[in-house]
Amino acid sequence: MAQPVLGILTLYLNDAGLLEERPVYQKMTLAGQQLGLDVFVFTPDDVNYQTNRIHAHVYYPKLKTWHREWRAFPTMIFDRCRIQRSPRFERLQQFRKQYGHLFFLNRMLRNKWTVYRTLRLESQFRDHLPETRLYESQSDLSELIRKYPLVYLKPITGTGGRGILRIEKQKDGTYLIQGREHNRKIIRPQRVPLSSLHARLASWDLKGNRYLVQQGIQLKLASGRVHDYRMLVQKNGNGEWAVTGCAGRIGPSGSITSNLHGGGEAIPMTDLMRQWLQDEEIEEAAKAEAESFSLEVAAHLEASYGRLCELALDLAIDKKGHIWLIEVNPKPAREVFKQIGDQETYQTAITRPLEFALWMYEQKQQRKAAAAAIKRSNDKKAGSR
Repeated sequence: MAQPVLGILTLYLNDAGLLEERPVYQKMTLAGQQLGLDVFVFTPDDVNYQTNRIHAHVYYPKLKTWHREWRAFPTMIFDRCRIQRSPRFERLQQFRKQYGHLFFLNRMLRNKWTVYRTLRLESQFRDHLPETRLYESQSDLSELIRKYPLVYLKPITGTGGRGILRIEKQKDGTYLIQGREHNRKIIRPQRVPLSSLHARLASWDLKGNRYLVQQGIQLKLASGRVHDYRMLVQKNGNGEWAVTGCAGRIGPSGSITSNLHGGGEAIPMTDLMRQWLQDEEIEEAAKAEAESFSLEVAAHLEASYGRLCELALDLAIDKKGHIWLIEVNPKPAREVFKQIGDQETYQTAITRPLEFALWMYEQKQQRKAAAAAIKRSNDKKAGSR
């Protein structure tokens, strides 16, 4: 039997050909080698559409170097492409359209608004979803800030905390606006009266940039820094959803988000929950609920949108231990586990997609063998008549 090949599909970060997550792909190549899986990395810009060949990035663990090689299309594709505003992302859409029939480990997840509406339809998820609206007019924001003392504005497809705004009602009736620019730069906090709020936000073009208005959950620690939890769920070597791990994240001073790329720091989940909840019984119940909830969400989204390989859920836990889903990330990083010193979970996060790929490959081979056996049996019966 030929060795299965996994192609990791990603995007260049700039026109100079900078690859994101190279250290992770090096580790995946090494782990794949140990499992009997050939791994290479490529982008849509590396594909020759006339010859159906790929100018792949191949890592050689023994040499500890990357090389470029022309390769045939892989047996399976692991899509790790994150959204970016560039012609490179447009070329990804072309690739997906032309080669969408190939064997992908994971399919595209829809935007935050569509995911929210999908989950909102199911009663078991409803109580865990902050009220959210698509910004279509000023009334969408006005109604939620009258209803809740804290709301967030976030781009429908944003990642890494980019472009998110936090609006909190103050005791004097004004509204405190905090947030980040689209380049993640923290903006200067401003207090404005309700009468000036919409004018102050006009430059953000909330409708044109397709923003969501979302009920805010109070997540400030005693230090004033915000926090949340990153739950990673992945398919394992039996094709089943499993919790890989969860870590806490604490945002830098003055930040409204806890994203590590935005300067946040990682902390073990139990340490952060102990600091926040200060009740061991509530902590244990919240942890168990967070894990079961995350697995249910993953299974439901896969049933709704097609095969998925891994998801990261950004969760909030309020003072009562109630779980809130902030958002779902279909292309999660693994570094949060490395930062808290949990090397075992970090390695599991690297290996599980490869084990799932091998399971998928074996399932496909078994189906082929079964189909061939049926054909031989039918041919034999036809020949004997």
